[in-house]
Amino acid sequence: MIKITIIEDNIFARTAWETALSSEEDFVVLELFSSCEEAIESESIKKCDVILLDIGLPGISGIEGAEIFSSINTNALIIMISIQDDDKSIFGSLQAGAIGYLHKSVSPEELIDSIRLAVKGGSPMTPQIARKVLKSFHKFKPRYTEDNLTEKETTILTLLSEGKSYKKIAEEIFLSVDGVKYHIRSIYEKLHVHSRAEAVNKGQKLRILSKL
Repeated sequence: MIKITIIEDNIFARTAWETALSSEEDFVVLELFSSCEEAIESESIKKCDVILLDIGLPGISGIEGAEIFSSINTNALIIMISIQDDDKSIFGSLQAGAIGYLHKSVSPEELIDSIRLAVKGGSPMTPQIARKVLKSFHKFKPRYTEDNLTEKETTILTLLSEGKSYKKIAEEIFLSVDGVKYHIRSIYEKLHVHSRAEAVNKGQKLRILSKL
């Protein structure tokens, strides 16, 4: 059985999805939630195979929730379902751990097919969403840094060199402030430094920053 949890604050959408999915013999909807806060307190997050997650939720957003749920259940497949199709929502969701992104106009049949695709190892996306993702890769140019800094760490180091706060960096790269702090600690360890100024200075000496 494919165990599913639904997190959506619109009761009509929530009920419609449950009805459609429950009609499948190999699907079972464990629980329905109207917020991430409710879901976090439930044991169903630890047991489910698939999480259908809205972005525009009251309180903790779907993007923040995806990051939290990914840490609670590393095996859960998170599929975002939203009316939002802007880059920040799409890429923020994917970076937070979602493996699929569907527009809320998705039909019951398409939703069912998307879940099956996800379980088989695919990444279901509404066509216009997939096009945006592909376009982003067309613009991508690989960058290589020294001292084993990851690309995200290099980006954070660059933003640090620009004097940006942790909160501003978090907003620009779609991470939580705690996530930014985690990467900064890693940067400090890899560069053998203890402060922002030392990290920026070391990055310039190693020509890490000049490569961007």
